[in-house]
Amino acid sequence: MTAPGTTILRQPPAVWATAFAAVVAFMGIGLVDPILPSIATGLQATPSEVSLLFTSYFLVTAVAMLVTGYVSSRIGGKRTLLIGLSLVVVFAILSGTSNSVAELVGFRAGWGLGNAIFVATALAVIVGAASGGAASAILLYEAALGLGISAGPLLGAVLGDWHWRYPFYGTAVLMAIGFVLIAVLLRRDRPTSRTRLSDPIRALAHGGLSTTAVAALFYNFAFFTVLAYTPFILGMTAYGIGAVFFGWGVAVALSSVLLAPRLHRVIGSVPTMYLALGFLALCQIGVAVFAGSDAHAGVVTCTVLTGLAIGVSNTVFTESAMEVSDAPRAVASAGYNFVRWLGAAFAPVIASRLGDEVGVSVPYALGAACCVVAVAVLAVRRRHLVALTGRPEPALAEAAV
Repeated sequence: MTAPGTTILRQPPAVWATAFAAVVAFMGIGLVDPILPSIATGLQATPSEVSLLFTSYFLVTAVAMLVTGYVSSRIGGKRTLLIGLSLVVVFAILSGTSNSVAELVGFRAGWGLGNAIFVATALAVIVGAASGGAASAILLYEAALGLGISAGPLLGAVLGDWHWRYPFYGTAVLMAIGFVLIAVLLRRDRPTSRTRLSDPIRALAHGGLSTTAVAALFYNFAFFTVLAYTPFILGMTAYGIGAVFFGWGVAVALSSVLLAPRLHRVIGSVPTMYLALGFLALCQIGVAVFAGSDAHAGVVTCTVLTGLAIGVSNTVFTESAMEVSDAPRAVASAGYNFVRWLGAAFAPVIASRLGDEVGVSVPYALGAACCVVAVAVLAVRRRHLVALTGRPEPALAEAAV
């Protein structure tokens, strides 16, 4: 519950330090978007090979989600955050030194490990330290996600215009700043209970959490089809691609913080999921149609609009995963994100392979189909979501007041 007069902007310095580092962490997702064509050219790689930058990153991220709670419950949140940040700094620098796409894919995997350790723990730290309750903390976390995703393409475009290696070095510098801020501002915590390695998997035995997670897997497939493959069909410079995905990221950020809570308050969490997934499917169909007709303005418009659906989905699915079961938030988050990020891992390589070998419209048609499957999962297993539909006043909606 959010106290009267409390907003997500009134937070302790330690929360802002963690949120800043989270912004930089999420920059790493969209950072490579504007430079994907340049990386392919510089390392003499195909789009399918370059797409493995996303696959290695998110596959390691997904698996690492299962162990982050185990680690943080033994050494504390601050130490875990600093370990994750250190790994990101090291592997971001190594990514910039790559001389082959295989090396870069491997270093991005290490980057994904550090990012998973940091991101999973950051949500728990922000929830624990933020004023205004868990709902405000989740909104702040999703705002950091949106801001990072929107700023990442800009950073990638500006630095990538000099050389495709420079965005990796720039991220390492920013993450080092985040390391210093957290080391100075965040107090060392003492773990109060220990999480078992099996706890996140056990938590997924809950019907509501598994339903939310599986539906999120399919919407993340659609999400990262847009993010990973679209740069190859835009036919733009790094600045052009960066501008498109900056607009997309702004849509993600604004809809996460402003649109999602209002929809949640007015129609409830599950109907909001249906609405967001339906709109995302329509936008994917739009990209498919315009990509097939070589209408770049249509592709750009539909790509940016997908950000609205993705922002709403990110916030509502995350809040729902935290609330639908009786598992501790950190455990529920680990299990949910393990399943969710698998969609992000497989989408880039499947989308690029279909686009290269079948047709540029096919990946987006598959993305739209995944949205339909996500809706079907929610509908067929709706009895497991009673904990969400039965709440008279959604906590997420209160956080926007």
